[in-house]
Amino acid sequence: MRTLHVITGLGVGGAEQQLRLLLRHLPVDSEVVTLTNPGAVADGLAADGVPVHHLAMSGNRDLAALPRLVRLIRSGGYDLVHTHLYRACVYGRLAARLAGVRAVVATEHSLGDTQMEGRRLGAGVRALYLATERLGRATVAVSPTVAERLRRWGVPEPRIEVVPNGIDVDRFRFDPVRRHRTRQRLGLPEDAYVVGGIGRLAAGKRFDVAVRALALAPPDHWLLLVGGGPEESILRRAAHDAGVADRVLFAGERPYLPDGSPGPDLPSLASAMDLLVSPSPEEAFGLAIVEALAAGLPVLYASCPAIEDLPAEAAAGALRVRGGPEEFARALAAVRAAGPVSRTAPRAAHHYCITRSAAQLMDVYAAAVAGPAGPASSSPSPQGVSSP
Repeated sequence: MRTLHVITGLGVGGAEQQLRLLLRHLPVDSEVVTLTNPGAVADGLAADGVPVHHLAMSGNRDLAALPRLVRLIRSGGYDLVHTHLYRACVYGRLAARLAGVRAVVATEHSLGDTQMEGRRLGAGVRALYLATERLGRATVAVSPTVAERLRRWGVPEPRIEVVPNGIDVDRFRFDPVRRHRTRQRLGLPEDAYVVGGIGRLAAGKRFDVAVRALALAPPDHWLLLVGGGPEESILRRAAHDAGVADRVLFAGERPYLPDGSPGPDLPSLASAMDLLVSPSPEEAFGLAIVEALAAGLPVLYASCPAIEDLPAEAAAGALRVRGGPEEFARALAAVRAAGPVSRTAPRAAHHYCITRSAAQLMDVYAAAVAGPAGPASSSPSPQGVSSP
């Protein structure tokens, strides 16, 4: 089977790194096209031997990109097109159908209750999403929570498949030697209690809550933020204003898989932490939390469908915190007072093994290639479809 994955960009992000990890485990011949921003993950895919095409799209309304994508799909002889992230789903599903590929699958990585990839969920966003959704054969939700949101939006139940994000549990396994080396490299004091935050430094992730909680914690507590984004300068100022700038480390964007980048990778940084905080009030899955659990870390979180969709005992080291900096600071103090924890991965981490997710996705692929066209049987027309 020849598949083409269409994604909005390939910078270091959860959906982008999930795609790279998946392609390492899918037994199909895969290529990737990025509409824009062929960043570090594009380099990693190329290092893995996956061909990456850059469409050089100039913005959301660059309609000239559509015929370029149609030609690329038509010339590739693909059996299936798989789209990821909002803009790529809108353009990719339409381009695939215009190119004659009827087996089209989309993964919904980031649909929240009020926003999707930073977009407010207004009537226009929803209408365009639903109009192009009909052009595919299946929409994959990364959690049952996202599946329910899709149903509420109006996506027909038979078209929704749940395939959770996956992780390489062994790669995140706690390693005391890696912990020691990484903490030395970061310049952390030997007795530092390191609170970690992993994710895009954007307003919706609410890492400002973690900064303010740190200001309420004892002086041996440090905050290690892993990620990049538009809020970095704001968070640096917040740390300065709170008097904790000397105890907040910004590690930048870190790859999930080794790609030759300088500095420690994400699993090494997770080993260096003592606890993970995730103050984001709205998540579609909570991949960073699952990765932290795989590293044996206790976790304080505001939203995590990956955990909430499982029995409570599956992730005994994770605690949901409702509130702001004071509540997170109190929960942090309670975890610290309870003493050291065993750095072993709980059942929740093993539940989201990448090989299991890849096998489930292959079932979706097989049904999409073999199944009837259903509501997507008619040929699409670009008329009436506005830009995302």
